[in-house]
Amino acid sequence: MSRAGFDEVVLLTGLPSFAARTMCEEIVRGSSKTLVHAIVRAKLEAEAREWLDALPLDQRARVKLIEGDAASMDLGLSGAEIKELSGEVDRIHHCAGVSYLGVDRAAAEQVNIGGAREILEFADACKQLKCLIHHSTALVSGDRTGMVHERDLEAGQRFRNVVEETKARAEKRMRAAMRRLPIAVVRPSIIVGDSQTGEIDRFDGPYLHMLLIVNLVPADYVARAIRAIGLDARAPGGTFHVVDPAPLTARRVFELVALAGGKRMPRGFIPANISKALLRTPGLERFAKSPRAFLDALATPVTWTSTNADEILESANIRCPSFEAYVEKLVEYVQAHLREKKQKREAAEINDPLG
Repeated sequence: MSRAGFDEVVLLTGLPSFAARTMCEEIVRGSSKTLVHAIVRAKLEAEAREWLDALPLDQRARVKLIEGDAASMDLGLSGAEIKELSGEVDRIHHCAGVSYLGVDRAAAEQVNIGGAREILEFADACKQLKCLIHHSTALVSGDRTGMVHERDLEAGQRFRNVVEETKARAEKRMRAAMRRLPIAVVRPSIIVGDSQTGEIDRFDGPYLHMLLIVNLVPADYVARAIRAIGLDARAPGGTFHVVDPAPLTARRVFELVALAGGKRMPRGFIPANISKALLRTPGLERFAKSPRAFLDALATPVTWTSTNADEILESANIRCPSFEAYVEKLVEYVQAHLREKKQKREAAEINDPLG
């Protein structure tokens, strides 16, 4: 490990998750003088390396995979590795976390809370840390309705699932550590696919129906916004909602998804009873242990303010694209994926000697 020739060294957790991949791509694309050390669990190294090999050569050369585990003691690294990394790292992007609503409590606590504890211990050891960017979620607001400000965390809300609860508890640790460390907490709202390609890795549930959530942000915008926030000298000590400042109504989102999918909305139809229809969606039970709780989370009427984020993003000239601008890409990507799955299933049936 050596930072020779680099202006900045970043430690990244969470690879090869979609969020961490998108974040890493944004970092190395944004500066040719930035080196990324990415912590990857041993069982996921092959997947991470396959993704890395697909990057342009100049970007690939600036991403170093390190076997470890963000939720394990000392990040799963040796004492020598910790010592060397802590002497090099300027910035940390802590993307590791679990967001699958069907996760059991033990796993959620280990990854979300334990991971926060371990990355804070590493940050304490860093000699020249400029900012630890903790990737959280706006859903730490739980069942709150109405206006939720970036400074808000504990406001008597109830959590609808263990993901929201453990994410909030991890944030609490981060906030307590802000007194001694330069920490910024970023809270994206509901992240959908890339606005340019439509890519998303969440196909374990009815993704098209998830687009009915009102506040949506594309993954590439989230990465671009978070990188800008993490680089800004005003970020440490702050919490930032990365949201669509002009979210569409549920009806308009529904109309756009239907149109992009080649469907016609019945005249006069208002999707006020969407939850009942969604509960009948095949495959929803694979997405969450409690489909109704999952849908309750989608239906909560909440507005996340973004004053802190807006101030930085406006000065960086970064704006959230409108949903209209990328909805077709999202739907096309999902439809192509579903067609591919159908073709593979049909091919398997044809080749099955017992079929």
